Amino acid sequence: MGIIFIILVVVAAIIILALIFYIISIYNRFQSLKNGSFATLGQIKVALKKRLDMISQLLESVQSYAKFEKGTFEKITEMRTSVLKADTGAIASIEAESRKILGNILVSVENYPNLKTSETVTQLMDAVKGVEDEIARQRYTYNNIVQEFNTMTDVVPSNMVASMFRFVKMEYLEFEEEIAKRPDLKWQI
Repeated sequence: MGIIFIILVVVAAIIILALIFYIISIYNRFQSLKNGSFATLGQIKVALKKRLDMISQLLESVQSYAKFEKGTFEKITEMRTSVLKADTGAIASIEAESRKILGNILVSVENYPNLKTSETVTQLMDAVKGVEDEIARQRYTYNNIVQEFNTMTDVVPSNMVASMFRFVKMEYLEFEEEIAKRPDLKWQI
């Protein structure tokens, strides 16, 4: 009986150790995904700030042709200062508002042929397009990370680890609704 007892204890110890290492592995995966989402969200914030900087420069470039209310400049400044500390909901709001302002600028550019041919405006528009692509890529990456994290909180056995360490589902960055809507292109004068 002594050898059987020792074998059972060793087998039980191996199973317990394997379970502990498995739980640690799942916990580390959750942490890795969470850190990846924070890093990607940081990149989105930086890209949004770049977009706002370029919108501000575009406004200055087209200001002599089209009248913009003072509030537009103030709104951009306010968004620039708040973007780096924004959560996912605020980021979506900033993205929608900056897209609306950009749409208004594009209408001005279309209405004034001299603006279309301006080298400064052309360069800024190309730069804005590059930033738009960067935001789209980063948002896609962020949402993929969030999807994996959220799936792990739903499926067995990782959902038990999520519950044990109080991991809660993360929010997606959803800009699609704003993109699908046609922007309001009226100036708020």
